[in-house]
Amino acid sequence: MDRDIFICHNCPMTRTMATIGTKWKPIIIYTIGKKKVRFGVIHAKMGIISKKVLTDQLRELEEDGIVKREVFKELPPRVEYSLTPKGLELLPILNMLTRWNQKHHGNTSGKDRKPKL
Repeated sequence: MDRDIFICHNCPMTRTMATIGTKWKPIIIYTIGKKKVRFGVIHAKMGIISKKVLTDQLRELEEDGIVKREVFKELPPRVEYSLTPKGLELLPILNMLTRWNQKHHGNTSGKDRKPKL
């Protein structure tokens, strides 16, 4: 297969990785899941991610139509995040990746590596 196909903007894999291929986006999507979740809950569950990075990643996911941000007119302001139908379609894929890791964790080169957080 021609190598150039994987670096062009028309390649589905390239576009997919540009959309969800960062360090945090799959984890954010997985953390939100099928629930409506507040920013503080996402941040607490993810642990080490900075608030700025989480905010930036959520904005990008919202721009890409994967996450919905709902602002409630309350004092103090309340914001909830949920997955759009497009985002919900990613959950089975992320679940398959999780199962793949559980099955092959001992056979992958990353077994002794801690995630770079």
